[in-house]
Amino acid sequence: MVFIGAPLTPNSLNGSKAGFPEYHHVYVQEKNLQAYQRDGVFPEGTVIIKELVLLKKAGYPDGSSDSPSGRGFGAGEFNGMDVTIKDTKRYAKTNGWAFFNFGHHALPYEATSKEASEAECAGCHKAGAGKTDMTWVAFYPLLRGQN
Repeated sequence: MVFIGAPLTPNSLNGSKAGFPEYHHVYVQEKNLQAYQRDGVFPEGTVIIKELVLLKKAGYPDGSSDSPSGRGFGAGEFNGMDVTIKDTKRYAKTNGWAFFNFGHHALPYEATSKEASEAECAGCHKAGAGKTDMTWVAFYPLLRGQN
């Protein structure tokens, strides 16, 4: 698996109402990353893994904390895992992708997951990332061709 990025939308910068208030450490198999970089679509069977990681305990009202390199937003504890799988036949109603959540909480995560409803994940991906193979490429330099 290749690490492709870690976008962050902290609660402290979003009126305590960020939709995803943690880092999203995102991974994909190297061969599937290379295919996307070459073709602009992920191949069948692609699996994208998203580790959810809370911010380090805040020392300041904006949610930041001190570190040896200066004040900023550091990674804290694991807080869940999401998995996305591309299978255009099986998941045709959600533009070829299925979304699974293995827990939005500390370890350990659930061993299995049912497919998330369209309202939980796919609907937003269709609306905002439908033209980029259901993936929010704007947040990942490796998917924007900046490798």
